[in-house]
Amino acid sequence: QTVNMAETATTSSKTFAEKHAERMARLKQLHTQRNEARASNHQEVIAEHERKKLPANWESRQRQAEWLMGDLKARTEAEEKGLDYNRVKMLNVSAAEADRIDKLKAKKRNADPGFSDYEAQTARQYNRLVKAMPPRDLVKYEEQKEKYGDAFYGGPNVILQGLHKDTPAAIDNMVKDLEGQIAKRKKFSRRRTHNDDADIDYINEKNARFNKKLERFYGEHTAEIKQNLERGTAI
Repeated sequence: QTVNMAETATTSSKTFAEKHAERMARLKQLHTQRNEARASNHQEVIAEHERKKLPANWESRQRQAEWLMGDLKARTEAEEKGLDYNRVKMLNVSAAEADRIDKLKAKKRNADPGFSDYEAQTARQYNRLVKAMPPRDLVKYEEQKEKYGDAFYGGPNVILQGLHKDTPAAIDNMVKDLEGQIAKRKKFSRRRTHNDDADIDYINEKNARFNKKLERFYGEHTAEIKQNLERGTAI
């Protein structure tokens, strides 16, 4: 009986030693994982700090550079094979992607920034009017310069009123231009991009405009009714 008790104690002590070894191994593993996580977080902090030093559009510039390098490589390979690169490129473009590219090109050609503020609107109008001005009459310019002398360039002590008299033709051109601006302003409508993913609730363009007006005035009151009709829970 004494021998059996000794064997049982030895077995118990071995079991406790094994458990203790397992706990120590687990603790060591946890310490290793903690150190790895700490090092990884430190590296991520350094990388984030370096990214903040880069320009704001760095990622887009990098993507553009990668695209240009890939495009140049594909063009070189096509030329080496004696193929027309533009034709090969279009064969690999889907119809939806080609339509999207055409829309982007059309939007760039007909760029309309719209209204931002009155200062920008005045600047755009000034630049547009300057481009539309007829070529300068250098002979008349020199005559006016000689006639007015120092007053030609103006100044704080120069009174321009009465020095220059507008011709009837110039007045008519100004009136015609103002009338054209008023007529154009009445017909102007801000270009709106078409959303292909929007719900189609119209049968033609006139009906689409009418529905937009209804949505603008009554949309907040009819939103719940439309949702109930779509779910089939309307009473």
